[in-house]
Amino acid sequence: MYIAGLWVVRNVHASRKAAVIAIAAAIQLIPLAGPVLLSRDVYLYWDFGRIGAIHGGNPYSDTPRRFAGDPAFPRIGRDWYDLTLPYGPAFAAVSEGEAAIVGDSPSTAAWVYRLLAALGVLGLAALLLVRGPFAAALVGWNPLLAIHFAGGGHNDALMMLLLIGGLLLAERGRTQLVGAGWVLAAAVKWIPLVFLPLDLLARWRRGARLPIRGLVASAVVVGGIAFLQYGTTGASAGASISRQINALSSISLPYRLTQLGLAQRPATLLCGGAFVLAYLVFARGAWRGRARLGLAASSLVVAAPWLQPWYVLWPLSLAAFDDDRTACWIGVALSAYLLRDALPL
Repeated sequence: MYIAGLWVVRNVHASRKAAVIAIAAAIQLIPLAGPVLLSRDVYLYWDFGRIGAIHGGNPYSDTPRRFAGDPAFPRIGRDWYDLTLPYGPAFAAVSEGEAAIVGDSPSTAAWVYRLLAALGVLGLAALLLVRGPFAAALVGWNPLLAIHFAGGGHNDALMMLLLIGGLLLAERGRTQLVGAGWVLAAAVKWIPLVFLPLDLLARWRRGARLPIRGLVASAVVVGGIAFLQYGTTGASAGASISRQINALSSISLPYRLTQLGLAQRPATLLCGGAFVLAYLVFARGAWRGRARLGLAASSLVVAAPWLQPWYVLWPLSLAAFDDDRTACWIGVALSAYLLRDALPL
């Protein structure tokens, strides 16, 4: 139905924007009526938020095990008992604020994160209406996103909302604000830093103003606040990158290669090398003035050793922003593949 709906929106020029958003709202909000789906990440966010807001600790240096009596602790995955917060300081602030508001109720804490994630996806769809009904439907009508954001409450929705919002502001002459968008998005999760060089290179080659002042000022403000709040321990969030590089999820391409007999390290290196080559191709395109961020994000998702289904929001959002038909349909194909993880066929 999703693919058929996209075809109709793409080919029927009378598609109404209000109808597209109304359908998106129905699809993205329905899972809020049910339980948490397929992931315990909302409880992990809550636990780290409570470490700072309730216990006065530092989520970048204090592990959940230190506060094992907290009501969030029994609900997080065992793999996280002795690890620190893997996300950026902007999300640390969000999680601490949420923890201070919701109190000791696990169900309320989970539902608030799920509501915020669902609204984040709907916000993305609304922003992407600038590119037309198809772009909004590409994100807003995606059932996989509904399962993992309204169902699972993941923070990627906030990350992409900040990034796409900044990119769209730049198109309206607010060039320096795109710098703030990149910094704030990366302060939720580090992923945007992969794509930032492509965007800057393309802007420079097109002769457009670069958001250097916005990038520097935002980085100084965010970094300064993070330092005052967490000291130098915030740098430990980067350790999550190495953990994910050294781990395999069962739906990733490197894992599929190990099933064919290749050892884990060569499989990871092979996919990583392929991504580097692809990135060089995208850099060449950026040198010619076009940063194909949607395709770059698709390549990262395909090559990632630690792949989760909700990561498909990255390529879908950026492909819709780019108005890149090839990248859009690659994102749809990735959604179809990753949907099998949520609904085993």
